[in-house]
Amino acid sequence: MNKQELENRLIDFAATIIIVASKFEKNYAGNHLASQIIRSGTSPALNYGEAQSAESSKDFIHKMGICLKELRESFVCLKIIEKAGLMKEEDLLVSAKTEVNELISIFVSSIKTAKNNLK
Repeated sequence: MNKQELENRLIDFAATIIIVASKFEKNYAGNHLASQIIRSGTSPALNYGEAQSAESSKDFIHKMGICLKELRESFVCLKIIEKAGLMKEEDLLVSAKTEVNELISIFVSSIKTAKNNLK
């Protein structure tokens, strides 16, 4: 997968998260988790753009690590949303969880490769 394809997947994931958050029940928990997942779910696309113009290999690894942390946060948030039953459309939730899990794997691998290249 090239840089543009990964960026497009991150943008698509961010858009999916915005759609997911718009489907929550309008109550305190729904509003809180909607805000939380919008922040963590859109952050990787934005931070990946920053990683592409990193000033050094260490800076690249650091920025990719931020993306990974935000993706992991999004995954946990999606699991909470599922357990709490805040969303009725299970297909969209399952799809988002699958995609974030795949993105996590891609970032783990990319960071590992970048760290090995430093040696």
